[in-house]
Amino acid sequence: MIAFVFPGQGSQYVGMGKDIYDSFEEVREIHNKVNEKLGFNLTEIIFNDEEKLNLTQYTQPAILLTSYLIYKIFNDKKSITPSFLAGHSLGEFTALTVAGSLSIEDAVYLTYIRGSLMQRAVPEGKGLMAAIIGLDANKIEEVLKTIDGVVEIANYNSYEQTVISGETEAVKKAMEVLKSQGAKKAVPLAVSVPAHSSLLKEKAKKFAKYIEDTPFNDAKIPVISNITATPITKVQEIKEELKAHFYSPVRWVQTVEFLANNGVKTVYEIGPKKVLTGLIKRINGNLELKNIETLQDIENA
Repeated sequence: MIAFVFPGQGSQYVGMGKDIYDSFEEVREIHNKVNEKLGFNLTEIIFNDEEKLNLTQYTQPAILLTSYLIYKIFNDKKSITPSFLAGHSLGEFTALTVAGSLSIEDAVYLTYIRGSLMQRAVPEGKGLMAAIIGLDANKIEEVLKTIDGVVEIANYNSYEQTVISGETEAVKKAMEVLKSQGAKKAVPLAVSVPAHSSLLKEKAKKFAKYIEDTPFNDAKIPVISNITATPITKVQEIKEELKAHFYSPVRWVQTVEFLANNGVKTVYEIGPKKVLTGLIKRINGNLELKNIETLQDIENA
């Protein structure tokens, strides 16, 4: 069995997907439709504007569009049907688009709104995320309960790496305590938004209105939920997932465990960079991993 997985924020770089854009008229047409829906030129940002590309509201739609179009050309040429789809954080929107639950125009628009709301959720400097390396997630959970202020697990990325998120002072205090409790490293992340923390709950209510106004379909291929690490396919459960997704932790370890326990032997990471491949290797060394990022990768697959 095969699964396709899609990357989240942090995988972006200027020029991603350019070879596919240059080679296929249908890719350029989808770019044009998306730009029209957004009311600005996302294509220009992806290929030429690093500063804007690294702002959350542009990063999210840029990665989704790029990953989806790489998938589309790969699928047109190789026609491999996966048993499951999954995405890391933002990547779940890509997975739902590939599953036929959302149109590409609506998915890109939703992630632009999502990124914009996240960017404005917490004043600059008031939120922080940090990667905790080399400490068991259960131990991290215990320690966080003892810290004053908001600090929570945002991403269960691998057995070795857990990301925490919340108020700047609370996250800094947690980093100190976690190092004293045996963490090998506690590394602040270069993001201004405390993603997947309860600090985003208010903005999530606003995002819920956009979800309700967007047409969804049942997923044709089961998508593994970031929140529960179980498959979702029905419109209502997908909508509820995306409303809570904003402030809920990403259970990537549990997602990879689910795939491995349910017969998946090969995982394709489709999209820019190879971040998820690195995480999956650390979670389960028995899975065969393949990367589809460039036209060359598609030809070689």
